[in-house]
Amino acid sequence: MTSPIPRPGILDISPYVGGQSKLTGVDRVIKLSSNEGALGASPKAMAAYRATAGDMHRYPDGHATALRGALAARHGLDVDRIVCGSGSDELLQLLVRGYVGPDDEVLYSRHGFLVYPIAAKASGATPVAADEVELTASVDHLLAAVTGRTRIVFIANPNNPTGTYLPAAEIKRLRDGLPDHVLLVIDSAYAEFVDRNDYGSGADLVEAGDNVVMTRTFSKIYGMGGLRLGWAYCPPAVADVLNRIRGPFNVSSAALAAGQAAVEDTAFVDLARRHNSYWREWFTEKLAGLGLEAVPSVANFVLVRFPEGAGRNAPAADAFLRSKGIIVRAMDSYGLPDSLRITIGRDDEMQAVIAALSEFRGA
Repeated sequence: MTSPIPRPGILDISPYVGGQSKLTGVDRVIKLSSNEGALGASPKAMAAYRATAGDMHRYPDGHATALRGALAARHGLDVDRIVCGSGSDELLQLLVRGYVGPDDEVLYSRHGFLVYPIAAKASGATPVAADEVELTASVDHLLAAVTGRTRIVFIANPNNPTGTYLPAAEIKRLRDGLPDHVLLVIDSAYAEFVDRNDYGSGADLVEAGDNVVMTRTFSKIYGMGGLRLGWAYCPPAVADVLNRIRGPFNVSSAALAAGQAAVEDTAFVDLARRHNSYWREWFTEKLAGLGLEAVPSVANFVLVRFPEGAGRNAPAADAFLRSKGIIVRAMDSYGLPDSLRITIGRDDEMQAVIAALSEFRGA
């Protein structure tokens, strides 16, 4: 007898590995490996979460009516085009499931989010990585990689793990250069952190045509990664597809309530954004003073590149930081073995990282 056999390609998937949270023998860990919100969740969101405890025996609103209404009001969007999911990860995978099959291709930039190729392989499709230019997605290289088999193009903007971004005009050029049947998915998970005048989240492109989707998350600036909540802004036909294939109750009541309160607490979001901007600039300047290259970032993390050579390279720095109780993210799985991605944390956490790196560098 033989055991059940998975579909072709499933066993070729390297499972996604999240940022580590614990270190053996260390009581106080500084976790800067997962790009979580430095200030945690809004107190109003936490209160809304707690208030749902008495109704946990009830099914959630499968249409996420109140949350979608809050998002539409906050961002000036059409509520009927919004679809909520269990994190933006679920929505990214549902888009592939809805529009991609065997022998199709899913295109993304070379150092893009690892969920893109995972979702492609899970649907029997071929993931295709287009080269970047100076660790930034290249519209020219993406368009050159489009073939008759391309069904979805993923562009993370800002990109994880590099922190770089494309201006709104470049994203529009990418959309304009794609065939109408190719779906452009703009993953704007870090949009709230960007403070550049030439940046756009992509919502306007969704409304301008039929082949653009924008995805967002509550895991970053809202500090709600543990609740798994995200949303997509779609053309009506794409929203219809997502609503047909998603689970009928794919978002919990607690996540819906906390998400609505978080969206409406604009003062907390502004505070989180200001905190991130200040400490990202401070951290980048301190890294330069230590002779380390920081890739210019507009997100809530910085990609730090280390020189080659045993004892001075990224693996050595990672091991040294761990010895100090600091967890950052090694980038081997993204094809960047010379780099570490470091989340912008609280004041004391950023000061501790710089102190440890200064000791590591012998500064």
